[in-house]
Amino acid sequence: MGAAVQHNLDIHRDYDLSRHAWKRMSGRGLSPSAIRRVINFGRVAYVRGATIYAVGRKEVERFEQDGIDLADVEGVQVVCSDSGVIMTVYRNHDFRGLRPRRRRYRRRSW
Repeated sequence: MGAAVQHNLDIHRDYDLSRHAWKRMSGRGLSPSAIRRVINFGRVAYVRGATIYAVGRKEVERFEQDGIDLADVEGVQVVCSDSGVIMTVYRNHDFRGLRPRRRRYRRRSW
């Protein structure tokens, strides 16, 4: 049940691009260079076994001072698997899902 992977796209030397991610990039008007900038400059979150790179308002403001323009990729999130495949790409300005969650422990009733 593995996703077909396109190896010939120069997104990032450490990542391959799934067919699903390619379709999402095309449909959402995101170029390979935009995805490369998200991976290089975005914040990193580890959620449910995936690595998510995301560029938000804070990253845009921080890198603007260094002369790097990330305004066009604000809100873009790139989801990568452990095996180095970009699984999907989307825009979402709500980063609450990227916050680490506290584990809840249930008391055992013996």
